[in-house]
Amino acid sequence: MSLALPNEIDITVLLAGGKIAGIEIQPRARPPLARLFAGKPATSLLNVLPKLFSLCATAHQVAFLSAVAAARRGDVSLATRRHRIILVVIERLTELLRGLFFGHLAGDIASAGAIRAAVQGASVLIGIAESGCDQVRCEAMARMRPALAALGIADEDGAPTPGSPLALRLATLDKDVLKPNAAEHSFLSVADDHKVTERLLADDAGFSNAPELDGRIPETGVWARRVVRDQLPPSRSSAAERLKARTAEVARLSAWLQASATAETAEVGILESYTLAACRGAAAVECARGRLYHAVELDREGEISRFEFLAPTEWNFHARGPVIRSLLGAALTSREGQDAVRAIVGSFDPCVGFRLNFREVADARNGAL
Repeated sequence: MSLALPNEIDITVLLAGGKIAGIEIQPRARPPLARLFAGKPATSLLNVLPKLFSLCATAHQVAFLSAVAAARRGDVSLATRRHRIILVVIERLTELLRGLFFGHLAGDIASAGAIRAAVQGASVLIGIAESGCDQVRCEAMARMRPALAALGIADEDGAPTPGSPLALRLATLDKDVLKPNAAEHSFLSVADDHKVTERLLADDAGFSNAPELDGRIPETGVWARRVVRDQLPPSRSSAAERLKARTAEVARLSAWLQASATAETAEVGILESYTLAACRGAAAVECARGRLYHAVELDREGEISRFEFLAPTEWNFHARGPVIRSLLGAALTSREGQDAVRAIVGSFDPCVGFRLNFREVADARNGAL
């Protein structure tokens, strides 16, 4: 979901006595899409979205189409819904693989061949997604599975195959160099959709920039999905656990794409749409980085009179959000602790780049939030 415009999130970690005493997040500047889209025909904007978002463009297109259909109270056929879900899943799988390769295996020369084969397989999937041919998709997945297995992705439990490149990477993340404090966790889900979508059009742009639900700033993304789906205790939110969640989801999505890939067997809430009122509609899509929302209001001519979107990054990198909850109060037991902090921040996979700085403060109270 990264915007084509240059943008970054600035994160400053305040250290005192070997502990993280505070975290300051300067969020990204969101594009003024509400102003850019106003007064334009909905159909003319579909091809604009990939130019604005260089990551998760398909998820944005599906969310936009679904929100517009809901505003028009139009019915979407089961075949169209299935096709859109498959497109979203293929894009999510591709983005998850991108994160594995560039975030964890970029310097692994030994696994370069498997990485190249998996990337090529993902590219083929993207190319055939629009064709809707189940046989071609299944054949492409079958060719891709050996490459995933070579990297250590074998099944859905999340534990890479012993001795594999991902298993070795997991071992480096498990080093006891960062001891986090216990933190309360809250996760965004389909149960929150109605409240979120209503506020997108009822509130001003402040909600989209810094969302909260009755004081909650829930986490969304790969790890959140796994904890909720598998009902795991969210006691550990380490970079290692988040990597395991990513590998487990890659295995699960690959199996779904190679099997029936029906709307009935898709995960709950992956694509939802809502008619909010006359000429008002919204949609939620579970994309690679978490839950994406679009909300639109149409005028009598069917043109956009209002458009709002809310991306996963705004939840996870909120000034009081999940990134801060996962790190605040943690103790850095060695110099490698800063690398561990960077790994955790990177595991939240923001849709734009981030700059991470560390600053010593004289007293923990000076940096406390």
